[in-house]
Amino acid sequence: MLIVTGVDQSYKEGGLWTGTRRQVLSSIGFEWKQGECLGIIGESGSGKSTLGRLLLGIERPDRGSILWEGRPITDRKARAGAISAVFQNYTSSINPFYTVEQALMEPLKLLRKNRREDNRSAIDRLLHQVGLDSSYRGRYVHELSGGEAQRVCLARAVSTEPRCIVLDEALSSLDGSVQMQILELLKSLRTVYDTGYIFITHDIQAAVYLCDRVMIMRNGRIEEIVATGDLKETQSPYTRKLLEMILA
Repeated sequence: MLIVTGVDQSYKEGGLWTGTRRQVLSSIGFEWKQGECLGIIGESGSGKSTLGRLLLGIERPDRGSILWEGRPITDRKARAGAISAVFQNYTSSINPFYTVEQALMEPLKLLRKNRREDNRSAIDRLLHQVGLDSSYRGRYVHELSGGEAQRVCLARAVSTEPRCIVLDEALSSLDGSVQMQILELLKSLRTVYDTGYIFITHDIQAAVYLCDRVMIMRNGRIEEIVATGDLKETQSPYTRKLLEMILA
């Protein structure tokens, strides 16, 4: 379980010598339950991507705590293999000098989950699960379409069989038809690996389609956390406004 308690985050603004700081997150607290898909929804500047970096241990909060199974998320050993990520920019997520095979081998080697003789079959299996065949092994990221590259990123994310995958705007760079394909793929992988997601997005429709609960963020604070099936009953004027925008 992932438990976030009283998290604040701010960044220095202006020049090197100024003491001015901009508050990005304030009093963030929630729990992610094993196996669920939690959507984190917010407009640009709401703080959702900053929260994503904190959840992955990339940054430390100014105040508060983020615990994975009772241990700080910044402890690499605590989260190794248990949490993985898929980001918006798939081209920069893969080393441009790596083939698809090398990109998929990297997490497998780090965790030593496969003996050397099993690596080839493991990569074939991963590619097949994301809708690609073994011919993609030797390709580089610049030889892939956006959808193909993001599928490789998903294959890499599930290669360690994590309990949680953080997806930070993972669909926003893809066109509509490819987005739908990736959403269906995410649903399938969730079943295959018995994993859960933290799905960070500005697209409330995608979140409703994929997620069990959604957390609405506004100006660095949590506006509301609600089950997707109960969204029409929301009492938050801001959430109702977001729903009206997509239903208009």
